[in-house]
Amino acid sequence: MDKKTVRDLRAEDLRGKRALVRVDFNVPLIGGHVTDDTRIRAALPTLELLRERGARVILLSHLGRPKGKPEAKYSLGPVAKRLQELMPKARVGFVESTDSDEALKWTNDSRCDVCLLENTRFLGGEETNDERLARALAELGDVYVNDAFGSAHRAHASTEGVARYLKPAVAGLLMEKELQYLGSALGNPGRPFVAVLGGAKISGKIDVIESLLPKVDQMIIGGAMACTFFKAMGLETGKSLVEADRVDMAKKILSESGGKLCLPSDATVAPSLEAPDTAHDVARDRIPADQAMFDVGTASSKEFAALIANAKTVVWNGPMGVFETKPFDRGTRAIAQAMADATKRGATTVVGGGDSAAAVSELGLEEQMSHVSTGGGASLEFLEGKELPGVAALDEK
Repeated sequence: MDKKTVRDLRAEDLRGKRALVRVDFNVPLIGGHVTDDTRIRAALPTLELLRERGARVILLSHLGRPKGKPEAKYSLGPVAKRLQELMPKARVGFVESTDSDEALKWTNDSRCDVCLLENTRFLGGEETNDERLARALAELGDVYVNDAFGSAHRAHASTEGVARYLKPAVAGLLMEKELQYLGSALGNPGRPFVAVLGGAKISGKIDVIESLLPKVDQMIIGGAMACTFFKAMGLETGKSLVEADRVDMAKKILSESGGKLCLPSDATVAPSLEAPDTAHDVARDRIPADQAMFDVGTASSKEFAALIANAKTVVWNGPMGVFETKPFDRGTRAIAQAMADATKRGATTVVGGGDSAAAVSELGLEEQMSHVSTGGGASLEFLEGKELPGVAALDEK
């Protein structure tokens, strides 16, 4: 990683200074309570390091999708409460403002060690990366730390703009870890290198497929997007989700894949999602015209697990089926378990955020992966080989 990190800031650089930290506290709330604090806990090592080196910590985050103005249901107040519980030795303050004199006053208030400012998306200029807002945010700190990998693919005022006006601008420990794992998986993978791609649509993964195909030894394709490939192969897909406008693209990928693509050999089908008790496996060339594929079949799961067992590096993005509905979760479970087993054997396993991360978390296998990314969209763009604006804006080593 060629960007500076908080490790490069010495205690004398931080003692008595205000560290403005962009975190990703976009967490689920129900009834004013945080229901999953994974992202908050993921930021704690950076916050503790800054505090140990004598900095006062000022936090910026977004939550949900308010339309550039305050909405009570998107307030970060409940998040501040949970943060205080997770940092019992720190005095955590919450400011119901971000871009204001009041926010500035709080950054110098010695009554709090860690200060969480209100939702950045309550500010009209946040998502347009407004220069005036970026400069105002820069006034809130003496150093800038971006630890919000999940928002690094967006050029917003609090992720990219502020880094131009507040220096030093460095990566936090979580950001460093994300870039390290994703970077080494792509830049210097142990081989065999296997990519596992799933999800509903091939259109959302075309750039990833084209970027990864030359790098991997094998690419497993699951989820509904496998049906678009089946259609390209001239197979009956029944009522399955097929992107008709992507069939030619799938043909092209198949012809140029050099045998690296591993498609399901069978499918779990049913007349509809509402009839899971009728689910059964059929060979991929035997999908009935009145049924749809909702998961990869049992044989495919075993074949994919065997490929993963032989791998030294595995990157996974996208479920194998409609994993929220049983029994269409079996393929996704099989991939998660195979990756956990591969990790035990010494393979590097990276789960690229989003639905895959949710599935791994649900199965309680998070700790058994080398790395589970906190950023779905960001990890996808990284895998596509794109430069992330929130990372590009940070200081070079």
